[in-house]
Amino acid sequence: MQVFEGNIVDVVNKEIFSGKIFVENGVIENIEKCKVDAQNYILPGLTDSNIHIESSMVTPQFFGFEALRHGVIAAVTDPHEITNVCGEAGFNFMLKDAALSPMKIFFGVPSCVPATSFETSGSTIDSLTVKKLLKNEKVVCLSEMMNFVGVINGDKEVLAKIAAAKEIGKPIDGHAPELMGENLKKYAAAGISTDHECYTLEEAREKIKCGMKIQLREGSAAKNMSALAPLLKDFPENIMLCSDDFHPDDLMRGYMFERIKRLLELGYDFFDVLRTATFNPVKHYKLNVGLLQKGDAADFVITSDIKKFDILKVVVDGKILVDNKKVLFEPSPIKPINNFYCKKISVSDIEVKATTPEVRVIKVVDKELITESFIGDAILRNGKLTSDVKNDVLKVVCLNRYNTNSKPAVGFINGFSLKFGAIGSCIAHDSHNIICVGTDDAAIVNCINKIIVNKGGLCISTGQNVFDMPLSIGGIMSNKSCAETAKKYSSLSRLILTLGCKLSAPFMTLSFMSLPVIPKLKITDKGLFDVEKFEFV
Repeated sequence: MQVFEGNIVDVVNKEIFSGKIFVENGVIENIEKCKVDAQNYILPGLTDSNIHIESSMVTPQFFGFEALRHGVIAAVTDPHEITNVCGEAGFNFMLKDAALSPMKIFFGVPSCVPATSFETSGSTIDSLTVKKLLKNEKVVCLSEMMNFVGVINGDKEVLAKIAAAKEIGKPIDGHAPELMGENLKKYAAAGISTDHECYTLEEAREKIKCGMKIQLREGSAAKNMSALAPLLKDFPENIMLCSDDFHPDDLMRGYMFERIKRLLELGYDFFDVLRTATFNPVKHYKLNVGLLQKGDAADFVITSDIKKFDILKVVVDGKILVDNKKVLFEPSPIKPINNFYCKKISVSDIEVKATTPEVRVIKVVDKELITESFIGDAILRNGKLTSDVKNDVLKVVCLNRYNTNSKPAVGFINGFSLKFGAIGSCIAHDSHNIICVGTDDAAIVNCINKIIVNKGGLCISTGQNVFDMPLSIGGIMSNKSCAETAKKYSSLSRLILTLGCKLSAPFMTLSFMSLPVIPKLKITDKGLFDVEKFEFV
């Protein structure tokens, strides 16, 4: 019998009391209210209600190593990225790797692989496959229904996936930025239970009125938590915290408790805030995660106080996994998988012939996934369009990684502010084709070709020199530790600053420039795409 003493934080009954917790075989056998000498606090470990672990660029095991260190004991993950690349094999890879981690990692079945027909992905997951995968005991939901147009218009395949989740009694996550009015009502009525894509309080409140729960997202690129935090005053039971996409360097610096502290500093109720990352997600997704109740799994965090949340111990199923900041387990790398068939390109492949400098331009919005668009001018020289570095109208290229005969799609983008060179990535939501932005064609080609040689990963071309970060798993994840991955990623991010870029998260922002389900203008391997009109332009 294990006995833990301290001030017990009960998020179910919203009280804090002095007492003892008795644990046997990983389960809380009893909780005794009594005076104890210990000054520490015992509270439920935190749960991230929606994250794509692939965005951390490490496998579930290495992700769990860092998450547990920060007191995050559970996560609901949507392996949408690796499934787009490698299909069902990618989904199973994540399940297998996660099973080797003591962190409680639960899965959603990707609902939109591919997200749309307007880009080329590495695989397709149909409704029959979705129905099969939903039966796995580690699967707790149908993930992010991004095809809100299909839901609203009654697409048979989309509705079949939703029906499969309903039949088995698992919730359906949403993904519908800026959706409001009658279309929102149709979307919610189909059974969509959450949304993490709200940008305004008005949008979030309307979704709550339609019966949806709102996830306050604080990721590496999209940060909506502060803007939507006032929802906690009126709808605390309908709010959960999530990361969505979280890069390795950010994960090393801190995680969910940092967000909890910020919300508490803003004056929101202690229990309302804490329940967004404990009680609310556990109940919504019916997770086998303890909430410090008799009969629960012994899952909790011991801290020195409830303002700083300095973590002393992390306990999962009765096992002490973190003790005085030392993680007491070691991840084991497993055999990588990939799906990459692409040949090198030349400068002539990305030349744009024109008679006028006028172009349609993607306008980046820092710290957001949405973009704007405008009509601007590139430089017209010898009948060909090139980047206008002075006015920050740069060439952007997206190349299909799955076909050796593919041709690059070329457009123009504003907001990266590069003064020279190019940056490229094979992390390009959701199909993870190669995307690159640069000041000149040679730098862009050098960057893309290095990614092709590496079969994925990140790259920076400064002109003569190329700096890269290979990612051996699907071209989007490393088989190394989060610390190693974060160090390399941080060095590349600092290098981007020397090229003139001022974006908060350049690689993360670049990765969403090819996502044709978030407004307004994006570029896929098939061309420039107007998300609002849902057509190529």
